[in-house]
Amino acid sequence: MSYFDDVMMAAQYVRGKLGRLQPHLGIVLGSGLGAAAGSVINPVIIPYEDIPNFPRSTVEGHSGRLVAGTLGGASVVVMQGRVHYYEGHQPEAVTFPMRVMGALGIRAVILTNAAGGISEKYRIGQLVLISDHINMMGWNPLVGPNEPRFAFKRNNCGLRFFDMSEAYSKRLREMSSRAAALEGEKLDEGVYLAVSGPSFETPAEIRAYRTMGATLVGMSTVPETIVARHMGIEVLGISCVTNLASGLSATPLSHTEVFEAGRQVERKLAELLERLAMWMAALVDAES
Repeated sequence: MSYFDDVMMAAQYVRGKLGRLQPHLGIVLGSGLGAAAGSVINPVIIPYEDIPNFPRSTVEGHSGRLVAGTLGGASVVVMQGRVHYYEGHQPEAVTFPMRVMGALGIRAVILTNAAGGISEKYRIGQLVLISDHINMMGWNPLVGPNEPRFAFKRNNCGLRFFDMSEAYSKRLREMSSRAAALEGEKLDEGVYLAVSGPSFETPAEIRAYRTMGATLVGMSTVPETIVARHMGIEVLGISCVTNLASGLSATPLSHTEVFEAGRQVERKLAELLERLAMWMAALVDAES
């Protein structure tokens, strides 16, 4: 069987569990942010290990299950935890869940992550919209034979070479800013730089990344974004600043710090996601 066939088998299994639920919006929850899935009403919970061919997460703070149901009145499928390249997964495994979302008919995704703050204006616990990214992981998930069937009959998708000038949707970022304003919050925008990990960055690397224009650094999101755009899925990226990047803090960096900072902000994130789910689902449903 081909990689495409493996994706379709996984999607068929998930679709069988969803019944009449037909979500067009996907959400991926990063380190320490998984509890936001608790806001989903009438959840259908599917452990990753039950899904054929689906990779398993081994990182603390990533529950490793799909949660489908209703959020803000919209039908959604939520990934409560993701898999990472640094866990030893191959690139095609890292992006396999996003391929399954595409096969399920997802039209837009919200990708959240825990990130280190490179910009000195950021504070721990702040939510930042991703306006663009820099890929320093050393690989691209689309290397190899192109599979045009991943377009899933959407126009101008599944191409070998495709435009990434607006990888993170401008209209969804504007919508997010309006949603946050209703909660009395202001969302800054930033450039997310992705590294492979798992070690944190050195102070010299952070100084170099700042020179390149990065304001956030993390170990995920970029491969998912590339694959989502290959399939024509609209992307909104939200980083939670869980720590100040190396050289900006007097204390050593640790995953425990990242996890705890995420837990402190997950309620605020859940409230934002609930409002966004309602607005975004209405938008993509109108265009389906």
